[in-house]
Amino acid sequence: MLDLTVALAGLFVGFVVGLTGMGGGALMTPLLVLLFGIQPLAAVSSDIVASMVMKPVGGAVHWRSGTVNRRLVLWLMLGSVPSAFFGVFLLKSFGTGPEMQTAVKHALGVALFIVASGLVLRPLLTRARAARGDSEAPLQVRPLPTLCIGIVGGLVVGVTSVGSGSLMILMLLMLYPAIRLKELVGTDLVQAVPLVASAAIAHLLFGDFKLSLTASILIGSIPGVYLGARFSSRAPDHVIRPALVVVLLASALKLLGVSTFWVGIVGATLTVVGIAYAVTVSQRLARARVLEAAPARVVETAPAPEPGVHA
Repeated sequence: MLDLTVALAGLFVGFVVGLTGMGGGALMTPLLVLLFGIQPLAAVSSDIVASMVMKPVGGAVHWRSGTVNRRLVLWLMLGSVPSAFFGVFLLKSFGTGPEMQTAVKHALGVALFIVASGLVLRPLLTRARAARGDSEAPLQVRPLPTLCIGIVGGLVVGVTSVGSGSLMILMLLMLYPAIRLKELVGTDLVQAVPLVASAAIAHLLFGDFKLSLTASILIGSIPGVYLGARFSSRAPDHVIRPALVVVLLASALKLLGVSTFWVGIVGATLTVVGIAYAVTVSQRLARARVLEAAPARVVETAPAPEPGVHA
């Protein structure tokens, strides 16, 4: 039976994904566990199967645009596809009792900490890459480290449903700081398709997949992604990113069993810091726009030369 409240949560998560490009598992799975009381294993299984339906859309766009490093995708796949399947198999081998559900919750909490850290580090790495300038030379793929990234990313996705986007992008940026941003996003989206498919198939076979839960997620998230993408150009990154960091860290603390009091204290503190950051960046951008517009106004208001007078 379809759940309207879950569909509305899917609409919200889909909108955020379309708005920011952030992977939906980092938001949807904690929502299912914390707000709707879904068992952690069922939340992971159903969310990862829903992601399998949505992932190919963005990947196909980048594949047709030529912004995908196919050799990089190949080495990532060789690591992530078997490790994602193995991660789900490990979950199943430990059973579905209370201890296992608690272990999944804790693993999800740790994964959210990593993703939130990635949201903070990614713009720093991106700015460092931009300062060096885009290299026109073809990217030199490093097979063994890339394979290791695939293995780690696949295992995390298989266990928690989190990491196919944000975590993998962070690791790729650290290994390939000179990679072009379009190629980075395109490569990550395409490698996520077989990765998520492998984890989804494993969850269908060994996990706790709920068809009605997955359908409810998809009914909301598909139009949400479309709407978010339409509004993406209007979403200032310096406002959205701190808000996501606060939500993810608060969710991580709750999943790790921290009391609501301390979650509230940490959340309030991070909210103040995030608002200060957003205001500071907004003021800096406003000053930059004023400085850019000043020469144009000087030219427009400069007096015209008198007739017969030559400059």
